[in-house]
Amino acid sequence: MAKSATPAVELPVGEHTVRVSNPDRVYFPELGATKLDLARYYLSVGDGIVNALRDRPCMLHRFPKGLPGGKVHQKRLPGGAPDWISTVRVNFPRYGRHADELCVQELADVIWAVQMSTVEFHPWNSRATDTESPDEWRIDLDPMPDCPWSRVRRVAHVVHEVLDELGAVGWPKTSGGSGMHVYVRIAPEYGFQQVRRAALAFAREVQRRAPADVTTAWWRKDRDPAQLFVDYNQNARDHTIAAAYSVRGVPAATVSTPVRWTEIDEIHPRDFTLATVPARYAELGDLQAGMDEAVFDIAGLLELADRHGVDEPVDLDE
Repeated sequence: MAKSATPAVELPVGEHTVRVSNPDRVYFPELGATKLDLARYYLSVGDGIVNALRDRPCMLHRFPKGLPGGKVHQKRLPGGAPDWISTVRVNFPRYGRHADELCVQELADVIWAVQMSTVEFHPWNSRATDTESPDEWRIDLDPMPDCPWSRVRRVAHVVHEVLDELGAVGWPKTSGGSGMHVYVRIAPEYGFQQVRRAALAFAREVQRRAPADVTTAWWRKDRDPAQLFVDYNQNARDHTIAAAYSVRGVPAATVSTPVRWTEIDEIHPRDFTLATVPARYAELGDLQAGMDEAVFDIAGLLELADRHGVDEPVDLDE
């Protein structure tokens, strides 16, 4: 007789119980980490992942058969959602379509998404109350193929310096890949094009201060492969990057992890994984917990863009 599948596990999460089927399915073969391990990881960083996702349209990176089975990029909420799962409708005028995307309100929403094979969470930088007005400016330090981590560190310090001069509070985190992200909370008073133009003006200032390290060239072919691209394009509409505390769908199960500015010279992205982040979180809590109280007005950056003749970035929808 064939061996029966491992019974589902029921996890109490707040006011709900989430049933996790196939709990022993191996998602990360190099680590032997299972679907249940992934769910327990997200439970361990609960407040942090919810704070990163709350009220935002969220694209899901799902791995129905684990990493070896490949990734599914999913904008629409997977079928079979319980009635307590919230969504927000976003429109895609270029295609004449819309999608009802996951809109996390509580930790049970995250664990249900894990039950539906989600590994990575990629939220918008705007919220459900006004999806067309970002409240998060994202600075993506994206190293080109030959760019060393030491260069990422150097540029991160330049970013911190410029933000301090502007009076903006930046919240750094590893990307879970080879780069870093820095988030700045902004008032939702501008559209995506304006936020992206402000981000480009900032990127150009970082480049001016670190010309040997930084590129802002639009086309990849025009970038030095040893430099770091300050990717202002991540502020375009419907462009998303992995949330703070999101596991990445890579063999090492790295995590996009908030860090303190004072740690940058000591850390490496490989330090932060599904296995190591829970203990760090238990010790430090959510390092981005105060972000909503540190709102920055990008008007000064838009004035800088005017003074320096920073043109509107290329329209990504064209």
